[in-house]
Amino acid sequence: MPKLKVDGVELEVPAGATVLQACELAGKEIPRFCYHERLSIAGNCRMCLVEVKPGPPKPQASCALPASEGQEIRTDSEMVKKAREGVMEFLLINHPLDCPICDQGGECDLQDQSVAYGRGKSRYDENKRAVTEKYMGPLIKTVMTRCIHCTRCVRFSEEIAGVDEIGALYRGEGMQITTYLEGAAKHELSANVIDLCPVGALTSRPYAFEARPWELKKTLGIDVSDAVGSNIRIDSRGREVLRILPRVNDDVNEEWLSDRARYVVDGLTRRRLDKPWLRRDGKLVSATWAEAFEAVAKINPGASAAVIAGDQVDCETMFAAKALARALGSSLLEGRQTGLAYTASNMAAVAFNSTLNGIEEADAVLIVGSHVRDEAPLVNTRLRKAAKRGAKVFVIGAAWDPTYPATFLGEDAAILNDVPAEVVAAFEGAKKPAIIIGGAGLAKGALEAGLAFAERFKLVTEEWNGFNVLHMAASRMGGLMLGYAQPGGLGDLVAAKPKMVISLGADEVDYTKFAGSMIVHIGHHGDKAAHAADVILPAAAFTEKDGTYVNTEGRVQYSERAVYAPGDAREDWTILRAMADALGVVVGFDSFEQLRAAMIAEVPALGTEGLADFGALPAAPAGAKAEGLIAAYPIKDHYLTNAIARSSPTLQRCSGELLHGETFAEAAE
Repeated sequence: MPKLKVDGVELEVPAGATVLQACELAGKEIPRFCYHERLSIAGNCRMCLVEVKPGPPKPQASCALPASEGQEIRTDSEMVKKAREGVMEFLLINHPLDCPICDQGGECDLQDQSVAYGRGKSRYDENKRAVTEKYMGPLIKTVMTRCIHCTRCVRFSEEIAGVDEIGALYRGEGMQITTYLEGAAKHELSANVIDLCPVGALTSRPYAFEARPWELKKTLGIDVSDAVGSNIRIDSRGREVLRILPRVNDDVNEEWLSDRARYVVDGLTRRRLDKPWLRRDGKLVSATWAEAFEAVAKINPGASAAVIAGDQVDCETMFAAKALARALGSSLLEGRQTGLAYTASNMAAVAFNSTLNGIEEADAVLIVGSHVRDEAPLVNTRLRKAAKRGAKVFVIGAAWDPTYPATFLGEDAAILNDVPAEVVAAFEGAKKPAIIIGGAGLAKGALEAGLAFAERFKLVTEEWNGFNVLHMAASRMGGLMLGYAQPGGLGDLVAAKPKMVISLGADEVDYTKFAGSMIVHIGHHGDKAAHAADVILPAAAFTEKDGTYVNTEGRVQYSERAVYAPGDAREDWTILRAMADALGVVVGFDSFEQLRAAMIAEVPALGTEGLADFGALPAAPAGAKAEGLIAAYPIKDHYLTNAIARSSPTLQRCSGELLHGETFAEAAE
């Protein structure tokens, strides 16, 4: 570890660190535009200049200069001050005076650094250059005259997303950043360039001119659009959520967020259920809460009640529904809406055991029945890192573009029972081998066959667990921990012919199978379940309640309420508590705190934020075989995977334009 001095203070820095990183370890703030810790070093903005001895008597770019033994670095000398002022003056030569109307205002690196490190005036009075606007799709608004050519967006697209959609044209003063043939950016992580852009060149198109950052209340939340459990910040004004941004969590989503999670926002206020509804003479009519509960009480199902949990439900809601079902004498609980019936008695067998961060270290990966880019975009970025480090990736299932080298073995799930020689060679020589089983694989018996594969190739050691199941629903792991899994899956509920089926936002179920049951839907959007329901009780969306969520790796995380539910809608647990009174049973809680305490008492792992300990992986059952073709994956449209997304005009347009080739006329057309 080299020793050096920063502004006279001696310190040791890790081998391989840059001078910029050394300065930050010393507590010095170094301005930068092009440098980003998760991207490759470009060294083209020159804002991070420092003075280094021994070396040439001139300022040097600290981001691209390796830290070495005996260096003396000055970050506050007159030379450095003058050099930074010159760079800032140069950057502002062509930058337009757009700050009053720029959406980046208040969050702009250029604004902040021009105040802190600029001269305060410019010696240039030439005409500013202008750049024609580029079309980058329905999510990214461009004002490329503001661009300072930091190339962060280019490097993100190539290195993190693995899609070469953004690049530079021309040279010198004529250089322009654009997409290929000025087409839309189509990949599932495209909007992250908005966060990366240090100026107002790339901003959010749906959020344009909506609000200033100082107007917004910021709330910590968890994304429920997939099972990754991305950490998000929910920005709201009054009773409306205006935007969702990623929070940094290196163990989960780093600092990225999928487009689906980011732009689900405008679906939160559309197609909302904001009052109770009852089905009378085949038609839904609005009702009061008292009338709705009276209709529920008339059924008086007793033990003939079943609960189906949707994909976005928090653990507290599921536990409250479980307590209600238990009080009625029923144990019919299911969360796998599409009919999956894999064994969930051992949680270690249904978790992503390598962890999201750990999968980057895998050196051989077999993906069975999972379109990772659609099902968990931020897991795909991790696999891309592993592939860049030399990992060999194999896929059983229909072909898709993984953005990294991968060998597709075929669509027959039976390949898992007797893998080809190239897979055997890769896994026998691997130090950290891994298997990832997705939803399409689970439907073909890949769970048990995967356990046999794990035993054969020693995927589990003292230091490593390479057995992974990749779920698609934010509620899945929490539901399995709470017992929302029948041996025969949803089929057990259908066979029981319950008098009452309680839907907890379960919009993916085929309710025609419950033709003889009263369907009570507790949900927040008028989606598929609402059309089939006999009683609709309006509930809160994920931004409108506190809740506990468990992601696919078994990480327990807490989300906070950002706004209140609209109209007469109430938090889910309060609805279930009132239903208990209507049905004349006792559930054992009267407040959210009591509910959460009871849940933790029953499942202690839900009381500790962080990775839950599921114990050892079970042995593979004798004669376990996977069979059947994996010709398609569960997600047909990765923009419209849930009720909120299907209500979002932005995601509807993304689906139409980017996936289905529809054209949308602009206002002037």
